[in-house]
Amino acid sequence: QVRLAESGGGSVQAGNSLRLSCARSGTTSQRLTMAWFRQAPGKEREFVAAIFRGGSSTHVADSVKGRFTISKDNAKNSVYLQMTNPKPEDTAVYYCAADSTIILSQVRVGSSYDYWGQGTQVTVSS
Repeated sequence: QVRLAESGGGSVQAGNSLRLSCARSGTTSQRLTMAWFRQAPGKEREFVAAIFRGGSSTHVADSVKGRFTISKDNAKNSVYLQMTNPKPEDTAVYYCAADSTIILSQVRVGSSYDYWGQGTQVTVSS
């Protein structure tokens, strides 16, 4: 069983940086693909970024490319989302997700992930 806990959310003004963290616990020996999704009020959940198991590749949504970066620290069993120059449209609940068997072509598909955190609210004001 894998447990995920997000932190680092909050309110930030547009243009100021914010870093989200996702701490993984439970079964830590598995190689997992880790991802961030978000859901704004009244909208569908959408993919933000992912790092494929083993760290072989990263994937970022076009809407945040060049502004958001995903990274991980294996020693801390954590994955991060660095949000640089956030915009009001980035306001959402951000969720961390993980899966051990996902294939590369499915990293942007939320239903492919078995494990989810509770989410952390990010509010970007103009």
